[in-house]
Amino acid sequence: MAHVSEAQQQHSGDEDGPRPEPIRFFGTTWVHHDGGYRWRRVGLAIGSLAAAAAGAFLVRFAYQGFDTADVGGFVKILFIAAFAVCTALAFRQTWDGFNRRPEAKGDNRGLLLIGFIGSLVAYFLRCLREAPGEKLRRAEYEQAREAHQRRRTARTGNPAARPADVKKRKRR
Repeated sequence: MAHVSEAQQQHSGDEDGPRPEPIRFFGTTWVHHDGGYRWRRVGLAIGSLAAAAAGAFLVRFAYQGFDTADVGGFVKILFIAAFAVCTALAFRQTWDGFNRRPEAKGDNRGLLLIGFIGSLVAYFLRCLREAPGEKLRRAEYEQAREAHQRRRTARTGNPAARPADVKKRKRR
């Protein structure tokens, strides 16, 4: 867990309770949607869309390089198909990463690198609704807070001040 400011601790209520996990570019502002949360979402949505457009422009240059080199139709089709498949897979993997923790499968960094436009588009679309990964982190945070509250209420009170009949039942 990252460092949490005093203001954020006051928002969470308990200093000894669970702390929210920060999200990249948002920190813990996603908890109460404060600290410029909305402007960050807007900025990141615009930034990811601009980066996707710039990436598409670069891919266009790569395709023009194939055209200039006169490599033939098969290589061009293979390039387009490979890039389209990698982009679709990168989009799907990024989108799923916002809703659940990634499984410990193989390393797909190369796939994400080739299909970077798909990842950027997924990031853009999620920023339109919420901070990327907010739904997952909010569910985990609420679950941790409820578990902490249950543990805390189960231990309240002075055990020596319990009625005698409760003490006898525990000994049996």
